[in-house]
Parts: sequence; structure tokens; C-alpha cells
Amino acid sequence: MTDHKIVFKQGDNNGEPIAINLPTGTLLSEAAKQAGVEVGQPCGGQGRCGRCVVQVTQGSIRRRSVLRLTSEDVSKGFALACQSVVETDVEILVPAQEKIERRLTTDRSVADVQIPAGYDFSWSQSIRVVHLNLTPPSMEDQTDDWSRLQTAFRIQAGYNRVSCSIFVLKSIGIALRNGNWSVTAIVDVSDQESGIPVKLISLKPGISGEVEPLWSLAIDIGTTTVTVWLVDLTSGEIKARASEYNGQIARGEDVISRIVYAGKESGGEELQIKVVETINKLVVSACKRAGATPDHVYKAVIAGNSTMIHLLLGIPPSSIRFSPFITTINHPPRFTAQELGFNFHPDAVIDCLPGIASYVGADITSGVLSSGMYATDKLTLFLDVGTNGEIVLGNQDWLVGCACSAGPAFEGAGVVDGMRATEGAIEEVWVNSETFEPTIRVIGGGKPKGICGSGLISLLAELFLAGVLDKAGNVNTTLDSPRVREGDRGGEYILAWKNETATGKDITITRVDIDNLLRAKAAIYAGFSVLSEQVGVILEDAEQILIGGSFGKYINVEKAIQIGLLPDVPWERFQFLGNTSVLGTYYALLDSEARQKIKDIASNMTYIELSADNTFYEAFMSAMFLPHTDLNRFPTVKAALNRP
Repeated sequence: MTDHKIVFKQGDNNGEPIAINLPTGTLLSEAAKQAGVEVGQPCGGQGRCGRCVVQVTQGSIRRRSVLRLTSEDVSKGFALACQSVVETDVEILVPAQEKIERRLTTDRSVADVQIPAGYDFSWSQSIRVVHLNLTPPSMEDQTDDWSRLQTAFRIQAGYNRVSCSIFVLKSIGIALRNGNWSVTAIVDVSDQESGIPVKLISLKPGISGEVEPLWSLAIDIGTTTVTVWLVDLTSGEIKARASEYNGQIARGEDVISRIVYAGKESGGEELQIKVVETINKLVVSACKRAGATPDHVYKAVIAGNSTMIHLLLGIPPSSIRFSPFITTINHPPRFTAQELGFNFHPDAVIDCLPGIASYVGADITSGVLSSGMYATDKLTLFLDVGTNGEIVLGNQDWLVGCACSAGPAFEGAGVVDGMRATEGAIEEVWVNSETFEPTIRVIGGGKPKGICGSGLISLLAELFLAGVLDKAGNVNTTLDSPRVREGDRGGEYILAWKNETATGKDITITRVDIDNLLRAKAAIYAGFSVLSEQVGVILEDAEQILIGGSFGKYINVEKAIQIGLLPDVPWERFQFLGNTSVLGTYYALLDSEARQKIKDIASNMTYIELSADNTFYEAFMSAMFLPHTDLNRFPTVKAALNRP
């Protein structure tokens, strides 16, 4: 097979070329990967999102798909990197890749953590510091170092069985002698009551009178964002927080896209490396702020949805995607940092919290704990709104959960001018119902670049109430306004003219965009509707609606109700809790009883697979309208529409 010279020029690198030789038929995305050139593939390389577009300036390629490309784009040499293969020597121009600059509210902030009312904490974390004084060996007592150390553990600490790794074993002799047979041991006693040996994590020479911090981590691996809390186990204080976008986003913005990418050659390994690199980077940042070092981190508790945990552990997640939607594991065993490639202490304990099923994972079990819904007698609806909408209904007596694939529309994907909540994103919109002119608020206050999730919800609601959109989401192009027109993707509304934007292009919302948003909101609404029907409760009877996830913090309740994303109940019933997942991992880190309660939640929650019958599909189709086919479900919206 003939090799061809592929030259990449990067729009954000002053055009410095990078060349590589690869055979005929190589995907441009694969060529870029091997050349070390970053080309984002938010849909996992399925050719759906159009975000991996590059321009062929010399040579020829064969396009397998031109989805999201116009004939003019193709004539100018534009191509989807994940759907185009090399046929000759080529020169490729890679546009500047999107830089993520979102305001991460948990970053750089340390605040008191609020414990749910009525929660009884034992504050019994599993990492212990043990001071040991050993009898030195002699010609009369030639007991080996390990046996001598085990005897000291048994007599002085009451640990009858102690284990360690080869890494720690290599350090024992030096530590004992450098400490003149007095040492400080750091151990993990997590499973001692189950008969599993106490684990020796580290052995340091000497005994210090000062109480040093026992560094540990609470980690939430979100599909979009990874959050790390650095915790001093001695005091229980959160000393630093850091958040960053999950490095896996470049290979898929939702779990299905990442499962698809993981199934490609070395795709799973690449995704595992990317999330570990993201966490390592955050740990370095957090430790720097707190004056700590990563190699003094002795434990990490991790939550995430089932796909994120599988990818972290390097477990192929393909079975999650296909019927009957089975995970490889829901309750992972403990691992060490060195096994997973973390930059912590090599023998640091890595505890991945238990999940429930394919699409309801540890982020939900930890969220149910930290929200307090498992301990209340109130009928509670718990929502984690993201690319995958997870829903739990119940109280202290019963819990039922399900998940629906909302997709990344509310993260800006699948929308022509959609973007993440970074600087330049339109985050809120008001539309005059007489002139149809918009007023916008932009993150950072400058010229807009696009629309983020909260802005899309606001825009959809405003256009509907102003009469620009009908119930089905059609744009009324007969209005006497230059803001509405027919475009390549059907009727569209111009939110900002090109002379007003940072991109020099009109910012619009099109009929195709609206369909994607309607599907996302319909999936979430149908999910909790079906859940309530299957357990025989009326959704409007929910006494509290708890919304977790960082996205929920930016939702305007009124607008979300007006488009049919949230149920039409009094606003005071809604509580926005932020990242309930990382809060739950923090509780599990400090409290062995909290860790056991998360396990109990995972074991006792009933999971309903929504795809098992037609009920969800019927509810989904009914919710594909603004706000719903049955307007009586939304009395406040009905009243607003009837208002002069």
C-alpha cells in the first residue's frame, strides 16, 4: 500500500507544518492523532457533529460523508476529518480548536460544606497514622524486618493481619534503620471488619510530634467536567478545589459517542489516559494551592456515571450501549494509584463508589446520599441534568431510578451556533413580543460568539411566548420582522447580526436546532413522567424537586417550565444543589457509615429501563411540543399564553 505525505498546518500555531507519512485510506482524524495534531471529535468520530472540519489546501481526499457541509464548503476543500481518507499527498489546514474557558464555580473556592438536616455522621475515615517502636534485631533475635513489623502492629495497634505491596516492602528495611527502629505507618483499615488485612500504604522513619495532614481526594468524573476536592483527613477540611473539562470531550461529548470511540482501535486506552491526565493535572493544581504534594495523597474516593467509571478503569464499555444494557461491574473493588496511572502516592487507595445500572451510576448514588433524599419522608424527585439525564423518585422508604439520553444539546452541541458556557456565550435572552427584537446577556460582557445551554432554554421560551415559534417549534417566517427568515435548515431566527458578533457571522437558531432542543427536553420530561406513572404517584404531588449537576445551577426555573423541561409546580419546591456527586464522595471519604449508606442505596434502588416498552416513546412524543401536547399539565404557561 502506497504511503502519502500528509502535512498539517494549524490555525493556532502560526502555520508551522507537521508532516507524517501514512498509507492510502488513512482517516484524516487518525493521521492527525498520529501526528500529534489536536482535532476535536465531539461525536466520537461518527460524523454527526461536524466539529472536526478541516480544509484540504493541496492534494485530494475521499469523503465518506458531507453531513453538515454545504456544496460551497466542499468546493472550498472543507472535509470532516473523521469521515475522509487520504488518497494522495495532501496538505491540511486545521482551524484553531475551541478553547475551554468556562467559569467553573468550584474552582479556586473553598467554602463550608453544609450537611443535610438529620444526617448522623460518625466521621470515621479509614486512613490511620500509627506510631510504632520496634525492638532492634540482634544476634539473639534475627527475626526478619517484615515479621518484626507485623508483631509491632499486632501488639501496639491491635492489627492482627497487615499486608503491603512490593513497592512498600522495598522501603521497609531503610525506613526501620533510618528511624532507629521507630517508624510512622500510614494504613488503610477499610475492610478490617470483613477479615481483609489492614493495608500498609507508607512507612516513614521516626516519630514526629507534629500532626501532619493526611491528604486525600474527593473526585467527581462528569461527562463534561471533572471536579477534585483536596481534603485533610485529620481535620476533615477541604483545603483546595479544582475543576476542569474532562479531556475525553475531544473524543465525544456524550457517553454514547465515547462508547463508540472506545470501541475503535486503542480508543479505550486513549480515553483512559485522557481522564487520568485531567485528574492528575487538577491534583497538582489543588496541591499547589494547599502547599501539599501529590505523592502525599493517600486516598481518593471517585464517583461518576457507569461509562465514566468503566473508561477510568480501562474496562471496555461496549455492553452498556446494546440491549440488554449490562455493565461489566457496578461495585468495583479498590485499586491503587499506580495501577491506574495516577500521580498520587503509588499505594494510595482508589475507591470507586458503586453504581446501579448501565446509565445510573455512582454519581447518582452519591448524589442521593448528599441530597438527603434517602432520609426524608417527603416525596422527592431528584434530577441530574446533563448529557445523560438521571432521575430518582422516592423517599426514605423506597427509591426508583431511571436514565434518559438527553444528548449534549443543552451543552451547545448539535446546535449550529451552540457553544459551551465559555466567555462570549449568550447566557440569557429576552424577546419583545411586539417588535420581536432580542435583548441578550453575554458571559464576559463582550461581543457574542454563540449560545450556551441556559441561553438556549431562555431563547426557546421567549420565542414561544412571543409567538415566533408555535407549539411544534416551527418558526413563523410571516412575521413582519427581519429577525425571521428561511435558511438552509428551514425557518430561523437571527439573535445577533454579524456586525454585532465576535465571529463576524449572524448568530441564529434554526429549525434543526430547535428539533434537537425539543428532543433533549422531551427525553428528560418523559423520563420523570414515566417513572412517576410506573410507581403510581402523581408528578405534581412531589413535595420537593432537587436538581443536581453544575448545569442545573444556571437554569432559569420559569423558562425551563415554559418549554416543558421541568414540571409546572410552585417554584419554592425546586432546590438547586450544585454538584451533589462530589459532595457525596466527600462524605464517603470522611465517614465509613456514609460509604456504607451509598452501597445500600445502590443495592436497594429499583432501576427501570425506559426502553423496555413503548410507554417512554409515547411520553417522549407527547413532550416534543412546547411545552407539551397536553397544555393542562402546564397551567402557568397556559395562563401566560392566554394573557393579552
